[in-house]
Amino acid sequence: MWELRSTSFWRAIFAEFFATLFYVFFGLGASLRWAPGPLHVLQVALAFGLALATLVQAVGHISGAHVNPAVTFAFLVGSQMSLLRAFCYMLAQLLGAVAGAAVLYSVTPSAVRGNLALNTLHPGVSVGQATMVEIFLTLQFVLCIFATYDERRNGRLGSVALAVGFSLTLGHLFGMHYTGAGMNPARSFAPAILTRNFTNHWVYWVGPIIGGGLGSLLYDFLLFPRLKSVSERLSILKGVRPSDPNGQPEVTGEPVELKTQAL
Repeated sequence: MWELRSTSFWRAIFAEFFATLFYVFFGLGASLRWAPGPLHVLQVALAFGLALATLVQAVGHISGAHVNPAVTFAFLVGSQMSLLRAFCYMLAQLLGAVAGAAVLYSVTPSAVRGNLALNTLHPGVSVGQATMVEIFLTLQFVLCIFATYDERRNGRLGSVALAVGFSLTLGHLFGMHYTGAGMNPARSFAPAILTRNFTNHWVYWVGPIIGGGLGSLLYDFLLFPRLKSVSERLSILKGVRPSDPNGQPEVTGEPVELKTQAL
């Protein structure tokens, strides 16, 4: 529980709340229909991608800029953060998403609000197909995040923020036609809460969570394994305070593994 006494811990929690609020506000806002006719998929995809890239650049060095419960779950599966931090991240993300959607609702004319860009399945897509699509969309997204955030790489190529943003854009370009491209339970949860519409909502939790977990396992245990013992992984999950080589507690407030997520 030492993390609860750390100022950097609470800064990271606030960063996740703040970033998710802005992510949902701009992403959903760009997805609203202001005029008759079909919604431009490229516009929506770029809006979500650019919003995330901006936020990764802005708060990545503070919290890792997860902005997504599925991404946080992936880091938890990879034993790169404690259970306490993961829980607080997810709670902050959900609250931030609802706050962002609420602000958008309040500033948008009632004739334009519609369902606040609620994620819905295409009429010809079954729940099983939709879940599989969400799994694959989030899997490629998490793989990109793990690869670009990996401190073990000998020199990162290009911009981490843009790489993550483009990966999210790619998911939207494909997934918009199937499921509306959830890829983020918080993004799907916010409009569902405000519109009180939870039809097939479980798809947007199960798919991304499974995809995120698989992405973590694939990268951290198969493609580029992290050589950690079981005891080391358990210590990280429990949130055991790291010690310096002399056995004295560190004065920093961040878990060792979370430092590697700073960009």
